[in-house]
Amino acid sequence: MKIYILFILTFLLVNIAVAQNETTISKTVANEFQEKYNAKDYEGVFTMFAKEMKDFMPHDKALAFLNGLHTEAGNIKERIFMKYHQANVALYKTTFERVVVALFISVDANSKINGLMVKPYVTEKLPELKRNISKLILPFNEEWTVFWGGDTKEQNYHVAYKSQKNAFDMIITNAAGKSHKNDGKNNEDYYAFGKDLIAPASGEVVLVVDGVKDNKPGVTNPNYVPGNTVIIKTSNNEYLFFAHFKQHSIKVKQGQKIQQGDLLGLCGNSGNTTEPHLHFHIQNVEDMNIATGAKAYFEEILVNGELIKEHSPVKFEKVKNK
Repeated sequence: MKIYILFILTFLLVNIAVAQNETTISKTVANEFQEKYNAKDYEGVFTMFAKEMKDFMPHDKALAFLNGLHTEAGNIKERIFMKYHQANVALYKTTFERVVVALFISVDANSKINGLMVKPYVTEKLPELKRNISKLILPFNEEWTVFWGGDTKEQNYHVAYKSQKNAFDMIITNAAGKSHKNDGKNNEDYYAFGKDLIAPASGEVVLVVDGVKDNKPGVTNPNYVPGNTVIIKTSNNEYLFFAHFKQHSIKVKQGQKIQQGDLLGLCGNSGNTTEPHLHFHIQNVEDMNIATGAKAYFEEILVNGELIKEHSPVKFEKVKNK
């Protein structure tokens, strides 16, 4: 089957470092494109093009391209956002009636399509990682409580998500088991808020996001789910993922080489979170959209006051570096 290919890229407007979740603009434009394409409303699709797109592919050529694509591939049955290939160029794994393709749609500041490409979808073979090879310490110095952790849904809601299936959510609790003082209406009421977060292993910082506001407790921010983020790549190609840092508290830079125990930043309440806590997990590649989570074992830690080697904490355990 012949695959029609067309691509024009003009404006790169979105910061790629924070655009790994599909934006509302991209989603709206892609939905409209699919609806018009499936209805064979090629005139409607043409009206979605930016001026430079129309200049590159005039009216008659555009209609012929769309009609030829529909003849050979059929309707779009399913479209899954994968990632941003370059800045504002969204990549969708797109299942037509007769073929699965990689569909790239670039959108300008006026919500017009200024780039379009269709090519065969090639599944990338990703490295396998079942558990950490590097020797890890816990990413904090005080005693914290595992709020979510373990292998079952009852212990850990993360198990339902491929990239973070072995993730931990960690908080600090008092003797009564509460994570905050007073009424818990302010971030400063929470014992974890502003606490140091450290590197569990040596490596290179490959991603830093540090501009997301901290939420008020009980109010989430679904626009950038991880909030302020650090990802460390170890020498064993493990990607250590930290989420929800306090805004403007991150002390490391992308590309920086760090040592085990170095300060990364402070615990916060940014992203899709209801209260200050640390989200930590290991994944096999940097991109969370395609990653698979790996189980984290810590070399030698105190668990409920008892020294345990090679342990992966579970819900309600209190853990601390020895």
